[in-house]
Amino acid sequence: MNPNFLQTPLAYLKGVGPNRAETLKSELGLETFRDLLHLFPNRYLDRTSYYKVNQLQPSGADVQVVGKIIHIKTVEQKRGKRLVATFVDETGQMELVWFRGHKWIKESLQINEPYVVFGRVSKYGSVFSMPHPDMELLSKHQQGLKIAMQPIYPSTEKLVNKGITNRVVSQMLQQLLLESGGQFAESLPQSILEELRLISKSDALLNIHFPKNQELLAKAQFRLKFEELFFVQMQLISKKMLRKQKIKGLPFENVGEKFTDFFANHLPFELTDAQKRVIKEIRNDLGSNAQMNRLLQGDVGSGKTIVALMCMLLAIDNGFQACLMAPTEILATQHYNGLKELLVHMDVKIALLTGSTKKSERTLLHNQLENGNLNILVGTHAVLEDKVQFKNLGLAIVDEQHRFGVAQRSKLWRKNETPPHILVMTATPIPRTLAMSLYGDLDVSVIDELPPGRKPVKTVHRFDSNRLKVFRFIKDEIKKGRQIYIVYPLIQESEAMDYKDLMDGYESIARDFPQPEYQISIVHGKMKPTDKDYEMERFLKGETQIMVATTVIEVGVNVPNASVMIIESAERFGLSQLHQLRGRVGRGAEQSYCILMTGHKLSDDAKTRLQTMTGTNDGFEIAEVDLKLRGPGDLMGTQQSGMLNLKIADIVKDNQILKTARYHAIQLLKNDPRLEKTKNRPVLNAYSKMMANKTIWNYIS
Repeated sequence: MNPNFLQTPLAYLKGVGPNRAETLKSELGLETFRDLLHLFPNRYLDRTSYYKVNQLQPSGADVQVVGKIIHIKTVEQKRGKRLVATFVDETGQMELVWFRGHKWIKESLQINEPYVVFGRVSKYGSVFSMPHPDMELLSKHQQGLKIAMQPIYPSTEKLVNKGITNRVVSQMLQQLLLESGGQFAESLPQSILEELRLISKSDALLNIHFPKNQELLAKAQFRLKFEELFFVQMQLISKKMLRKQKIKGLPFENVGEKFTDFFANHLPFELTDAQKRVIKEIRNDLGSNAQMNRLLQGDVGSGKTIVALMCMLLAIDNGFQACLMAPTEILATQHYNGLKELLVHMDVKIALLTGSTKKSERTLLHNQLENGNLNILVGTHAVLEDKVQFKNLGLAIVDEQHRFGVAQRSKLWRKNETPPHILVMTATPIPRTLAMSLYGDLDVSVIDELPPGRKPVKTVHRFDSNRLKVFRFIKDEIKKGRQIYIVYPLIQESEAMDYKDLMDGYESIARDFPQPEYQISIVHGKMKPTDKDYEMERFLKGETQIMVATTVIEVGVNVPNASVMIIESAERFGLSQLHQLRGRVGRGAEQSYCILMTGHKLSDDAKTRLQTMTGTNDGFEIAEVDLKLRGPGDLMGTQQSGMLNLKIADIVKDNQILKTARYHAIQLLKNDPRLEKTKNRPVLNAYSKMMANKTIWNYIS
């Protein structure tokens, strides 16, 4: 086969042509023979088995049955008519039903002739019925070409309207396999094929499209899933190895007086074992002569900020500057205030840079950064501007990394001749499965315990009908001097309706909690930023007891005195959002509560989410459930949904295959980092092609 065969544009495949090629490109993104070959079926219809009527199950599966039609009738119904044929074999009878096309169907049916019928069965009372079956006379069926397992391909309405049906796509693939002679270059080394008993690449591609039976289909799926995940891991691991060899890190050799002084004299509380472990991992990175690229995961309130500060003090002790970048002004300001308070008795210069920093302050700040008088800069995206130049940036910390794009992070790299060490922090727990794929080129640290004195938040689910009891509970908490959040969902599409819900809610709360005894703040997206800040400020100072808000308070606001979080219409929130909102309370020493309010009508997914929330406070457990419910694309937010553009593997369901693929990729690169050995030639060829065609997705960072 010509090595460039798979690069051929689709229009040149017999049966496609320019118009169909254009439609396939716009609808499914298919441009070349390779793209079509990697359009894998979503599911298969099993045409290998024939069922007897008495073996049918109401499983909603597609089945085929051999029998005869003995009777046809038309039945009147509320809207129009339906055509019903009585279909029998030697074990019993069932009904074939048509809701449209009666006239020509009735004319074409032959009584008492053996047919093969194929379709989805359902059961009404004790009778099985098959609506709109595929039908073929048995005599004709026995002569036809047998595709045992019929593939069903991804499709769109436009494709079907333009006549590119499932059968047509299937014919295109038959043509492609015919023209290629069914021979495709092997991409895995013999050793892996033998150890994992994988079938060849050619057999896998043939059997994924036209499997002879269930067993061969399973082997083809395993082989192709493994290969896909293997090459993703190859890229991530080689990138990591290359970075550690090539990019020399700034050596932080000293644990100096600032770090020691803070540790001995200014720590506000004893570090947890998890914090100590993470600081040790980071110190090893910083002293290793390689550039650090580490992801620090820790649930809301687990004490990531202290860890970040101690790393920044290490940088200062070694004569470098540090910066901390956060996605929003509120969060940056909060980090700045928190750090300033921790450093109040120490000689460390720290400044804040955001979009609203005045010009005069900026000029001063730029000078102090360039002459090295400023040790720590905290800020938003403003830190990335070209005007912001450091004397010697040694450590850059990025908070809530998924809100920053790759291009923005590469700007941080260029702020110093030798790239600074990078620490990425997130309070969105990323399940291990996802971390291995999205952040496979980063080292990962986890803070998995809460500081002493923190009590886990008690979470309960209440229906709207219990609202009066909930209000009584709130009044008791306010009597004890506590503050309350009441959060309403805000979903862009129905902004007007959500705003009305929020206002109706606010009015009913104002009736039940009248002034002057109770003061209420309200914060929502339609307010001016200054009004928002004013209301936030009042709540922070304790001048108002209740904060009614849409989800603007999700990120980072810290009010230790707030002990109750009420989430209205909780069924409309995703799990990670519910978990983030719950993290707003439980920041003081008092017992805190999260109350999930819903109506009685709940979908199965909503029930799972509510049960998960009331059952656990563990962010990682919640993230695993979230990943199963929503899939990887959603979890990382829309701008990264293209990240895991996998063709056949699913990193949730194929978690075990992912681990196996990662293990084999690591072993291979350890023994042959440059893929120079003859036995690894197939891997090198496939890998180089993928890199050239950019079909390995460049993951994060």
